[in-house]
Amino acid sequence: MKIKNWKLEILSMSNDLIKNLREQTGAGILDVKAALDEAKGDKEKAVEILRKKGAVKMGKKADRAAKEGLVEAYIHPGEKLGVLLELNCETDFVARTTDFKNLARELALHIAASNPLYISIGDVPEEVVEKEKEIYKQQALTVAKNKSEDIINKMLEGKINKYYEEACLLEQPYVKNPDIKIKQVIVDAVAKMGENIQVRRFARFVLGN
Repeated sequence: MKIKNWKLEILSMSNDLIKNLREQTGAGILDVKAALDEAKGDKEKAVEILRKKGAVKMGKKADRAAKEGLVEAYIHPGEKLGVLLELNCETDFVARTTDFKNLARELALHIAASNPLYISIGDVPEEVVEKEKEIYKQQALTVAKNKSEDIINKMLEGKINKYYEEACLLEQPYVKNPDIKIKQVIVDAVAKMGENIQVRRFARFVLGN
């Protein structure tokens, strides 16, 4: 029997489906129910709605072991620039899918174009952060001599955040869509493929350097 009132359907929907979607996307229960309501009970459409609204998060998947995956090699036309990337997932099954391979390829292309130095903020050595802070502090004091300490600190915070966006892969705006960061690209892939996905390491080679 076709159910016409989808709101009633969502209210009586299996807890297993809601739980499954929450685990897959990391989204809150209200977001999940609203997405299922909008998608009229279609799980795949609900995931897409959550992704568009930015409600998808890594959730508990970030704690799951990701020991499978692949090593992607990209050589830029002209053969003077290359990238090696290790991208991990949980199972060999997902590692062999077209979606996962495409993700690895896109990340390698992004690394070639954007030249990140680290994977995440946590990978930046403390001494590097302190050195950058000292440089930016001196710049801020020069530019804003008569400003309050709070304003100078906010300027310093903005400069550091900008440094992270330039130096850390996960914080960089995606070259093919600068409106989102690489970490969101990975979060979306986690929601789509249903497994923890992690960039393990990468190396960028430039001829002569």
